[in-house]
Formats: sequence, C-alpha cells, structure tokens
Amino acid sequence: MKLEKLIGDRFKEKPADCVIDSHALMVRGSYIKHVANGIFSSYTILRRITRKIEQIIREEMDAIDGQEVLFPVVLPASLWQESGRFESVGAELLRFTDRNKSQMLLGMTHEEAAVQLVREYGVSYAKYPFMIYQIQTKFRDEARPRGGLIRVREFTMKDAYSFHTSQQDLDEYYKKAHRAYEKIFERAGLGQTVSVASDSGMMGGSVSHEFMLLCPIGEDSIVICNSCDYRANLEAAECIAENENRIALAELKKVKTPGQKTIEDVCNYLGLPAENSCKAVVYQKNKDDKYVVAFTRGDLDISETKLRNILKEEFHPAVITAESGLTAGYIGPYNLKGAEFYLDNSLKGINNICCGANEEEYHYTGLNMERDLTDAKYFDISKAQSGGICPVCGKKELAVSRGIEVGNIFQLGTKYTKSMNMQFADENGQLNYPIMGCYGIGVGRLAASVCEARHDDYGPIWPMAIAPWQVHLCCMRADDAQVKAAADEMYEKLLSSGTEVIYDDRLVSAGVMFSDADLLGVPVRVIFSPRNMKEGLCEIVTRDKTVSKKVKTDEAYDAVRALVAELLQR
Repeated sequence: MKLEKLIGDRFKEKPADCVIDSHALMVRGSYIKHVANGIFSSYTILRRITRKIEQIIREEMDAIDGQEVLFPVVLPASLWQESGRFESVGAELLRFTDRNKSQMLLGMTHEEAAVQLVREYGVSYAKYPFMIYQIQTKFRDEARPRGGLIRVREFTMKDAYSFHTSQQDLDEYYKKAHRAYEKIFERAGLGQTVSVASDSGMMGGSVSHEFMLLCPIGEDSIVICNSCDYRANLEAAECIAENENRIALAELKKVKTPGQKTIEDVCNYLGLPAENSCKAVVYQKNKDDKYVVAFTRGDLDISETKLRNILKEEFHPAVITAESGLTAGYIGPYNLKGAEFYLDNSLKGINNICCGANEEEYHYTGLNMERDLTDAKYFDISKAQSGGICPVCGKKELAVSRGIEVGNIFQLGTKYTKSMNMQFADENGQLNYPIMGCYGIGVGRLAASVCEARHDDYGPIWPMAIAPWQVHLCCMRADDAQVKAAADEMYEKLLSSGTEVIYDDRLVSAGVMFSDADLLGVPVRVIFSPRNMKEGLCEIVTRDKTVSKKVKTDEAYDAVRALVAELLQR
C-alpha cells in the first residue's frame, strides 16, 4: 500500500487529553479517533493489527476444540432476568426499551446468550464437553473511561464458554485454556504477562484468574511474593497481619479525645502506634440503606470487594445522619448499636486496642477482643500490603505492583445453567446441571497494552506477528529517477511475494518520512536514498534498532525476506 493513500494524518504534538503513552501514540499515529466518551473509531492501521490479534486468538481457541459462534449485540431483557443479572448488575448495563415496548439491553458479556444457544443441544451427557467462542462488539457503560483503548465503553472482545459434566473435567479444561492464553500473549508480543488469582465479581464462580501486564499505568493492583510464585489481584489476595503486641494487656478505659477523629490524630494524641488502633469504615446497603461497619487494624485498608463477597449484595459509602445512631469519627465495635459490623482478622489477638467509644469525643483504650467481645467473628476484609506475609510461603515478601488486565478466565460452576434451567441426562438418566467455564480477552485493549509495553519516545514498536505491515519501504527523494526506480522495483517484488509492505514515496523531508515511520512502528524499514544509491546500496533497519545494515541493492530483496522470516519466528 502507498502511504500517501493511507487515510488519517500523523502529527508530533502530544494531545492534551491523553494521559498515557499508548493513547497518545495511537491518536498521533491515526490508529483511533475519538467519537464519544469511551468510544472510538478504528483507522486502517489499528484494524490490520486487531485482525491479526483475532486470528491468533482463533487459532489458539480452535486448538483447544473451540467452535466459533456469534451472539447478538442487542439482547432481550428476559434472558438476563432468567439469570437474575438484569436487576443485580448496576448502571454498567445499558438497558433500553424498543419501539414495541420490550425491555432490551446491550450485551456487556454473553453468558446468558451462550446458555440459550446450547441448552436444547446439550441434553445428553454424550454431547459433552464442548466450548463455544465469539469475537464480538460489546458495550459496558463504564463510569470512568480512560487511557484510550485501555478502559472503554464499546469494545471488541473474545469471550468463550465451556460446558462440562463434572468439576474434574472443567478443572482439566481450565488448565488447557490457561495455557492457550499464555500462548496468545506470547504470540502477540506480551510474553511478560503474568497470571494472578482474582475475584470473580459479577461473573460468579469460585476460581478465576486474570492475566496482567505489569505496567506502572495499570489500573489494577497485583500482589506478588518475591520468594515464591504467589500472585493475586489486590482485591483477592489474602491479608495476613502479624500482631507483635508490644503494648501490654490493660483494662478497658474510656478516655476523652476532643476533636480527634482520624486514626493518625487519635494515635498521636494517645501516643499509640497505628497497629494498636481500630479503623471503622461505614457503608449502607443499596437495597435498604441499612448501615454496615467494617473494622480493621488502623494501619490497614478495607477491601470493598472482599466485604461485598461476604455480604453478597451491593453497598455504597454511608451518609451518617443524626438518626443513624452512629457517631462519626468515634465508631468502635464495643457496645456498637444501630449497625451490623464485621471484624477483620487483623484485630484478633491484639492485647491493647484503641477504638471509638460510640460517643462524641471519646475513645476506648485497652480493648481486647477475646476478653471484651467474646462472641466476635472475624473475616478477611482488608487489603494486603507491601511487606506483608505471603499466604503460601509465609515470608514477609509481598510487593504490590500495578498492572493492566489483558485477559481473564473463570470457573462459573452452575450459576447460569441452574438459573436458566439447562440440564443434561447422565449415564443413569439422572438430570444434572452442566458446569461452565468462561474465558475473555479484550482485542483492542490487548493492542493498546502491546503498544504500552513496546514503544519509545517516537512511536510503537510492533512485534512482527501483529504489526500492521511487515516492511516499511522509504523512498527518499522520489524525484531522483534512479532512487525511485530501485524503490519501485523492491515494492513490486515484495508485493508479488506476499510480503505486507507500506511504501512511502512522497516528496517530503527525511524528518517527516522517518517520523511517520516511527509512528507506524513497522518492524522492518528499508531505505533507498541518493547517497546510498551512489554506492549501489540500500539500508535495512529494524524499528527496535537491533538491526542496522547496508546491503547491495541486488541482494536487498533476499535480505529483507530473510529478516522478516526471522522476526516471525521470534
């Protein structure tokens, strides 16, 4: 393809509204164009990249016996009402009414559609196991879209659904899917992606993993042990607190703490370390506004995901009123009235705790849970911290890093087949509910993540497997007949051999030509110039600068083809 015919303009200036590099480079290079908040159009360059990503995904899904299908973007509310998610999912699900007054929705995920497609087919155990997948447009009304294609509202996603007659069969297939995902990311140029245990969230199920690209701009936090292979999303990582009990057991005493409301203020006022304080975080349940108080050690933070999994319902930050019976800034678990409360494991076994006294300007000191709250129950509701104890090896080697989620897999169990009454008859004629697995990859997000991981100050450095073209041919001084003839010949030979080539023969400066080439990020660049032609040479360089050489023009074609083949094998 001739670069002069490529739709879209490239420019040097970083757009003011682009906060991460991949977003800025994709806008500058005319990969995407903003349409609305979290919604983009894709130019030709990005479509060439995402088509290759989709092909890699198809090949790996087919290799584990997946069958490609296609579900509708628009679904009737009745399907989601069967599963119960039409009411339980929040504003992220876009609901609307069609011209016939029927309730409809835009699919943000397709578990219900998958079950609806195969529930009549899967009536006998002999049909199992099987897996279906699609690559389809989805819509999630994300509250805070950011980072270009990293977090959007409309997106293209590969989602797959497997169906099994036993947990053992699902476990075995889950491992195959996990390995297939590793292959996908390796082939797409993200071999550094790590798998972490995660929270299943609204998807349901008990086992799930996220594939994370460790990256400073990532929106997720990942807990990694530096001494063993433990990895987990921060919201799912177990928090293990060690209480050293440097303060002796004392009697429970109410002390006046005028104007001291925060953990820092109270601890400074009383001369206590944060490890000997109790933090209260107050929420209200969405369905009835009842108050819930989560207590943890003063130096830790509450994980709302963990608390949500315990409550099994949604909640929001509390608005504490005079009628609530709660005293803001002075809330503690001893003699607390007017709210249900949950204690974190970190409070267990501390000799001497300072906490709110549920009375304006008063706190307790000397609280001991085992002595003063004899019927207390404890839960893991805090976030793990850097330097914390690893739940696998027991060492204080936890570190918290940022990451971009590029894929996820879930063991869904019978959540959807049971609610939607999908059953099969086993060998004995007994009816059972199939067990499901779910496997997702965002195509656009994967492309943006590769860009984020593989770029320099001038543009993306695309791996050969997903690059928009394999070769970028630069004809400097196209008004020089000898240079133009040599470049044209190379272009025709590359095209006839099936090599993907973008050809720049515009009459522009070298700076403009190379700047555009950097923004396109094509792996191999071939440069014809008057200076080199005087010596019968052309220049071959790679975008990542690992190769830079001059070759004779009559040997250049073979050299380029060999280099492309080599890079395809990496």
